[in-house]
Amino acid sequence: MLQYVTFMDRSLWIGGLAVALPVTALVFYLMMLALGRWLKKSARMRLGSLFQVFSAVVAIYGAILIWTPAFTYLHELTATVALMAAVFLIALMQRLVWESYFREKRQVQVPNVVRDFVALVFFLMVLMAVLNFGYGVRIPGLLAGSGIAAAVIGFAMQDLLGNIFAGLAIQIAKPFDVGDWLLVDDRHVEVMAIHWRSTRLRTNDHIYLDIPNNQLARQTLVNFHYPTPRHALRVTVQVDYSVPPNRVKEVLARAAAQAAGVLPDPPPQVFLKDFGESGIDYEVRFWLDNHAVYNQITDAVRTNIWYALQRANIKIPFPIRTVQMEPPKPDGEKSDIDTIRHVLRAQELLQGLDEGEIDSLAETAAAQMYSHGERLIEQGADGASMFLMVRGEAGVTASRDGRTVSIGALRVGDCFGEMSLLTGEKRSATVVATTDCEVVEIGHEAFGRLLKARPVLAGALGELMAKRRMKNEGILSDKPGPAAVATEKEYAAGFQARLRQWFRL
Repeated sequence: MLQYVTFMDRSLWIGGLAVALPVTALVFYLMMLALGRWLKKSARMRLGSLFQVFSAVVAIYGAILIWTPAFTYLHELTATVALMAAVFLIALMQRLVWESYFREKRQVQVPNVVRDFVALVFFLMVLMAVLNFGYGVRIPGLLAGSGIAAAVIGFAMQDLLGNIFAGLAIQIAKPFDVGDWLLVDDRHVEVMAIHWRSTRLRTNDHIYLDIPNNQLARQTLVNFHYPTPRHALRVTVQVDYSVPPNRVKEVLARAAAQAAGVLPDPPPQVFLKDFGESGIDYEVRFWLDNHAVYNQITDAVRTNIWYALQRANIKIPFPIRTVQMEPPKPDGEKSDIDTIRHVLRAQELLQGLDEGEIDSLAETAAAQMYSHGERLIEQGADGASMFLMVRGEAGVTASRDGRTVSIGALRVGDCFGEMSLLTGEKRSATVVATTDCEVVEIGHEAFGRLLKARPVLAGALGELMAKRRMKNEGILSDKPGPAAVATEKEYAAGFQARLRQWFRL
């Protein structure tokens, strides 16, 4: 009878336990979910499926700890809960400490390497506590008990610890930051991310490099963004010995200043660097504030320099030991002088010249080349020459009431700058090459010789300029009245007077 009662009591206890365990676990699970919902709402924690697994493990652990504390695998379950709790606390620290307190409240961005290092130290402390209190294993005693194991672990962690401490040194000393451009191993790279083990870099070809911090800390780094993004670059060009240095410096400085991306302040500077075997080496220093496009900027500077030297008739010398041989032009190819004659004959302004005078002007005219984006003339600048477009296209703009207004476009055969040639007026507009251009420049001296040889041309030019002015003003018609005729005579007389004074006829 007593045995029967004992059996019944045990059966009732087991049956009650079968109900109590899942109910208790469910209560704990719901409490954990409620905690997660509260953290997600109040602290804006990003909790996913991993938190649900952690909640389930905590619920099972709590139910077993209450109803069956003698559970066989309680130590293992305790260690699992402790390690998962450490991961959860690290995520909580990430949100409440690093993001909420430092970044949002104090406006301080804690480096990732510091966050990772603190998280690693915290997790190792929890792991050592689990081994010590749960299993009676002491880490120092474990290492001391096996000298070979300690040596192997120490050797294996040598590079790891070196990278970690180098990463901490980088974060403390701040030699560079994310977004900075550096010169590393003769490569221009942008800092993309700084981790506890390595630093991720990207070249301007979008090739990613992952360099260990220990290796990076031993190198000499050039930071183009410290203390400000404004910095200077230099390009070297060799020029013929026969040209005076001051003239070369002026041409090179002006060419660099017109390159897109070059800062106007401070202006470019040119230094005579060395006397080489083939020519004089000049170094052009210019400033920029966006190193991400340094390739484009240095290309624009070198391109402008080539065109500027060609226009100034300054030669970039060939190596002395090189023999330069150029094939003759094909018989059917039109020569440059023929092209210039053709363009000159087509100009309305030069209709009064005979063939001999056209030829004389073509022989003295200077053919010049301009790169895409270069300014051929600039509004407000002094000028005493006229240009004829031989190849390419250009845009014309003018500054009016503080705004830049597009006036039109110039194509092959068009002329511009004639008022500066004929009267010495300042340039009334800015002309910028929209493609690579070749122009013919007619100078004041050459045109003055023609006018002195044929003074009657001054009258014809005066009448032509008067008609062009009246056409621009909208007062020129097919049947002009007495007032229009009088205005035309007045304009022509004014232009003739200015011509005679400008050319001292």
